[in-house]
Amino acid sequence: MSNTEIESFGSVWDAIADTPAEAANLKLRSELMEQIGTIIAEQGWTQREAATHCGVTQPRMNDLLRGRISRFSLDALVNIASALGLCVQVRLAAA
Repeated sequence: MSNTEIESFGSVWDAIADTPAEAANLKLRSELMEQIGTIIAEQGWTQREAATHCGVTQPRMNDLLRGRISRFSLDALVNIASALGLCVQVRLAAA
């Protein structure tokens, strides 16, 4: 019988990231991607229409809507949100 320890994490990002800073960055990026995707769905836009509104190519929009987080920096996501007329705000709290 194995004595395997079970490790638990606060989020999936904590589990896959090497550092708390990397986990925080991944979490912010995923939240932005999710919110941008929600807005695009609410507008009923095709990927091509969404790409035009966001100032990116259709393949890039496809990456965003499919959650390919590694292909987007926080800067890129803030720029996309801004192109949609959104204001991105970040709140800091104790870890």
